[in-house]
Amino acid sequence: MSVSRRTVLATAAGAAVLGTSTTPAAAAPSPAPTLRKLRAAADYAVEKLHAVAPTVTAFPVGTKFEKWVHSQNGDWVGGFWPGTLWMAWLHSEDDTFRDLALASAKKLAPRQYDTGTHDLGFLFYPSWVTAWRLTGDGAWRTGAVRAADSLIQRYNPRGRFIRAWGALDDPRNAGRVIIDTMMNLDLLAFASGQTGDGKYLDIAVEHARTTGRVFPRPDGSTPHVYDFAPDTGAPVGPNTVQGYSPTSCWSRGQAWGLYGFTTMYRRTKDPEFLATARRLADFAVGALTPDHVPVWDYRAPQQPYDIKDASAGAIMACGLLDLAAATGRPAYRDVALRLLTALSETCLTRNSTRAEAVVARCTRNRPAEDGVEISLPYADYYLLEGILRVLRPQDVDRAIDLSTV
Repeated sequence: MSVSRRTVLATAAGAAVLGTSTTPAAAAPSPAPTLRKLRAAADYAVEKLHAVAPTVTAFPVGTKFEKWVHSQNGDWVGGFWPGTLWMAWLHSEDDTFRDLALASAKKLAPRQYDTGTHDLGFLFYPSWVTAWRLTGDGAWRTGAVRAADSLIQRYNPRGRFIRAWGALDDPRNAGRVIIDTMMNLDLLAFASGQTGDGKYLDIAVEHARTTGRVFPRPDGSTPHVYDFAPDTGAPVGPNTVQGYSPTSCWSRGQAWGLYGFTTMYRRTKDPEFLATARRLADFAVGALTPDHVPVWDYRAPQQPYDIKDASAGAIMACGLLDLAAATGRPAYRDVALRLLTALSETCLTRNSTRAEAVVARCTRNRPAEDGVEISLPYADYYLLEGILRVLRPQDVDRAIDLSTV
């Protein structure tokens, strides 16, 4: 039997979250023209998903000729498709999206036991954690905690970091840390909150401290990668895979860091994490071009006229909205609104009848010439999350937990 949206949200409102928490105070009202543009973009996303979602039987990973290319196991992005469907449900109140989100999330079940990736937060937070928060069904909570158990096996206590890539018994990349992992730490915070076992959050905190120590440069920019000697934990130095160079600043990685450090501040109230989030935010805001759509790397030779990555803008907007609430500084919210408005006005697929995604102008891996100016599932997810943080903050809180300790 289908459960009504009102009943589900009432259930979620009583769901346990980490520690004794309070939801951030309501932000100042946004300008009416901005709200109209954001609502229109969310309406467009729902319309597009209504047409496309019933035909999707696997996990979108990117587009080719404007059509989704799919992965059967979800790759590292599998959580974003059910997450996008949950956001569409919150906005539209159409239970079709709820049913599709649950069916999609179930297909990730085998990944609970995957110890070969650091991306279990990306896979299970927007899908299984959100499903638990919005339905109260404990099976989703149990699976998310199992995924956290798999993730902590990647922790290297000598270097105090979570290894990014490679099987646990594979020496290649054994000391490689990437800025993206900051976004996977909230799954560990969730697991500690649900089990009462502090080991998960302890590992998240140690990884965040290591990242905060070695990644940010004096100006607040970050590399994509930092390498350690896996046997000793000794630092080796910065590197990159998806950025232009070890000394450049890949815009999506900067956004991951901004969002991730702000989340870790909310979960711990550690001022070190808030200070790091602000440093990363201030650099990224200063690097934005007037059109407010980030270039793929803020220090690539052709910037500010280089190709764009709208996904970086959507992630950055969410992080800035979070940071504005954490700091009480409206300037961060103002930039987030400009980012969301720019994406809504210049990066949607409105002009294409072929397009299956919502957001265009994304770049997956520029150095590898992989996915340049395409659509990506996390762009759709974070655009909707960001818009609903503005339009429906209480609903988004129920879905992903915007509370603070």
